[in-house]
Amino acid sequence: MAGKKQKMIVQNLEISIVNRIKNQYISLTDIARYRNQMNPTAVISNWIRATSTLCYLGLWEKLNNSIFKPLEFEGFKNESGNNYFVLSPQKWVKETNAIGIISKSGRYGGTFAHMDIAFEFASWISPEFKLYLITEFQRLKAEENTNKHLEWNLQRTLAKINYRIHTDAIQQTIVPSTLSAVQKSYIYADEADLLNVAMFGKTAKQWREENTSLKGNIRDHASLEQLIILSNMESINALLVRQNLPQSERLVKLNEVAILQMTSLLNSQLLKNLSQ
Repeated sequence: MAGKKQKMIVQNLEISIVNRIKNQYISLTDIARYRNQMNPTAVISNWIRATSTLCYLGLWEKLNNSIFKPLEFEGFKNESGNNYFVLSPQKWVKETNAIGIISKSGRYGGTFAHMDIAFEFASWISPEFKLYLITEFQRLKAEENTNKHLEWNLQRTLAKINYRIHTDAIQQTIVPSTLSAVQKSYIYADEADLLNVAMFGKTAKQWREENTSLKGNIRDHASLEQLIILSNMESINALLVRQNLPQSERLVKLNEVAILQMTSLLNSQLLKNLSQ
């Protein structure tokens, strides 16, 4: 099953969650065990063949899936009232190009559904169980958001520490001692924008002019990857400043660093796990 699995416990049942294309899918197989521990597949089959279920699934796909096949859906819906009608999640996905459900056979397979559909299934299983499921899912998401916020704040703190190293190098190497405090601030801002241009391709002023509706500055809206790279670039630029490299040469080198490190971070499984 695609994506990293998470677990939550709902009324003593372990429920798996997987991430797929920026959406979270909850295990229908695990939810079905609330009704039938030995044969959860049969529970799912009984649910998906019902006319009410197919109407819900069809509407969800029409709202969220541009490649959904409505004619095939109508065929299933028309047959759903007959006693002989049988439908599996895999057949539903294959025939209609559905994306709300993912299903795989085998020992490590199972049937997962987008949370909208999973909550609907849980309601069919038991309204009480659905409420417990939603409560635990929301708690898990709140915990994840807190962890992401802490990670983001950590990177901001590291960036600020490295920025002190950066400004010290500028003060000791570039800033003439006879300049006023205001004049010195222009030099610091110029060096800060050197990093902005190397990382974002624009100065802080250019970003503000392009994003007048946003609060904060360009770095307040940076991604986790960008904050990590900015933190590294501040240390690298401090070293280059002490080596008396001209700003134009440092810009080229820092841009190369930004490109190489961004490529590496985007391919990093560790960072992907932190972002999930």
